[in-house]
Amino acid sequence: MSADTTNPPITTPGPHGDGHLKAGLKNRHLSMIAIGGVIGAGLFVGSGAGIAATGPGILLSYTLAGVLVVLVMRMLGEMAAADPQSGSFSAYADRALGRWAGFTIGWLYWFFWVVVLAVEATAGAKILHGWVPGVPQWGWALIVMAVLTATNLFSVASYGEFEFWFAGIKVVAIAAFLVIGALAAFGLLPDTHAVGLTNLTGHGGFLPNGVGAVFTGMLTVVFAFMGSEIVTLAAGESEDPERAVSKATNSVIWRIGIFYLGSILLVVTLLPWDSSDVKASPYVAVLDHVGIPHAGQVMNVIVLTAVLSCLNSGMYTASRMAFSLGQRGDAPKAFAKVTGRGVPRTAILASVVFGFVAVFFNYTYPETVFAFLLNSSGAVALFVWLVICFSQLRMRRIIERETPERLTVRMWLYPYLTWTAIGMIGFVVAYMFTDADGRKQMYLSLVAAAIVLAASAVVGRRRRVAVAAES
Repeated sequence: MSADTTNPPITTPGPHGDGHLKAGLKNRHLSMIAIGGVIGAGLFVGSGAGIAATGPGILLSYTLAGVLVVLVMRMLGEMAAADPQSGSFSAYADRALGRWAGFTIGWLYWFFWVVVLAVEATAGAKILHGWVPGVPQWGWALIVMAVLTATNLFSVASYGEFEFWFAGIKVVAIAAFLVIGALAAFGLLPDTHAVGLTNLTGHGGFLPNGVGAVFTGMLTVVFAFMGSEIVTLAAGESEDPERAVSKATNSVIWRIGIFYLGSILLVVTLLPWDSSDVKASPYVAVLDHVGIPHAGQVMNVIVLTAVLSCLNSGMYTASRMAFSLGQRGDAPKAFAKVTGRGVPRTAILASVVFGFVAVFFNYTYPETVFAFLLNSSGAVALFVWLVICFSQLRMRRIIERETPERLTVRMWLYPYLTWTAIGMIGFVVAYMFTDADGRKQMYLSLVAAAIVLAASAVVGRRRRVAVAAES
């Protein structure tokens, strides 16, 4: 079973919902979804661990990971512009590689995002509990999940509007950080002086822990970029899918360059990489350094916004993948049903229920059950990127043969850069086996992938038996 590349499946649903999503996202929504997708809470908080492990050389880690993401997004953009699909790369894998590939990567991606729901809900609840301790953490987790669930259930436009403002706050925050940091680096703020290259070359040099640390840092960095692909799922519900995908694909280079490389460069330029404050919270450390009052609380507001944005997008992304799987017969048919507003209600609720269960495990069995869920979804990003690469190798030829006029976004130097990206992903996978935490994630993620692959074989066998019985 394959998708039709000549007719994107997005139409306005009938009064009772006819299995089609509604094109309710405006171009401004898509623009902010694209920008916000690469600015997660991990940038503001998790980057400290990478800096501590690598030193100033973390810039090389971000550069390598950024190049990889740019290549993958270009490939995905090529396919999405030609055939906007709510299932994005899962639908393309279904056609290019086979039903087993679309089924497996689709469910793994869904699993990744519902686990992320629990992580982000807990992180947000921790911040809110610190402000209002009268409400228990689990209560705050329940509240934020319930509010954003209601938002997603109402309409895709309400999701887009929430994400527009969440992403807008993140963009303003990171832009302000870049301006303040640059002024401080050149000594243009009160009580500051030009720092030059002191912190980049001192304290053991640019690579204090050796070249190998660059690749270790890359392991912590590469997963921060998961979310860049959300815009290709959302494009199918936009007014002009082809234009939205093309714009998002072309802008990914400057988004990564400015938001990630720019801000991390300022952190390691302004402060010694081995400072305990940098390891704990690099952005708070910089704001404290330049004299911004209440820097910790300011950053908590920004991190909370990033968390809510990730929760909002996680619900949307998981539900749309479940919807696509339902449409293709790889999930319960109820997942493919939509309301009169064009919202896949059952797919949303199923995703949220699993998210609530994961939140429960995070509070009751954090070191066992939840740790397993977290680790077994840890390498899914790499699996997704590999599938995108191999799908693009096949889909390019299919599109050129059947609908060449739809090839408005082209992968650079095809197929050479596609194979380069495959090699880079393969290297990261291999390097994960040399790292203790990475090895655990890879083993458990492979177990999860094997389970889903086995399920795809069972579903495929039942489908063939049903077809044979009908004929």
